[in-house]
Amino acid sequence: MNRIVTIASFLVLITLAVELRSGSWQGQLPNYHGSASGTPPLVMKGGDPYIRALMRTITASEANDPQPYTLLYGGQRVRNLSRHPEHCVTIVAGPNKGNCTTAAGRYQFINTTWNEKAMRYHPGPSGFLFWKHYSFEAKYQDAVVYAWLNDKQAWGMDISQKLQQGKLDEVLRKLSATWTSLGYGIEDNVMTPQLPKIYQRMLQEELQGAG
Repeated sequence: MNRIVTIASFLVLITLAVELRSGSWQGQLPNYHGSASGTPPLVMKGGDPYIRALMRTITASEANDPQPYTLLYGGQRVRNLSRHPEHCVTIVAGPNKGNCTTAAGRYQFINTTWNEKAMRYHPGPSGFLFWKHYSFEAKYQDAVVYAWLNDKQAWGMDISQKLQQGKLDEVLRKLSATWTSLGYGIEDNVMTPQLPKIYQRMLQEELQGAG
């Protein structure tokens, strides 16, 4: 009996090691990150703590990783963040299985969305006229998403105001068309049910950080 248990335990350990190495347990290890809350802090400094907490919540669902800014879909890394990597990776599960995605970075921007939003919100493009380039460095990933979430016209609502009113569900529902793992989209994952609690932890951290 003990030998059977020992063999079974060994097999479980081997399975866990393989899953951890492959990244299939990504999102199920809340204590793996440097932050006690489970989601790394933003690179950008300052700003509305409610929006900042929301950005970190999006990260928990879309790019749950200690270094999310360099993350490609599937767990690969990109070193050059001078622009969006545009590296198309085959989707291995979910409703879009078999297609490929260029999702990259902390907010898993596909290249077309990044180009569209960067043209509008990027604070530091290089070049001029039709030859502008939009750096994908961490601070710019944050800056573009922060400005986008603060744009009332883009979402048809004042997101910060909704969050201050405690209407997180309404906000997540609105954002789920863009970030499909937020609870009302088509690609929930293991983190999705935890997002309201994660948001509250993020918010407490951000409010404390704001003094």
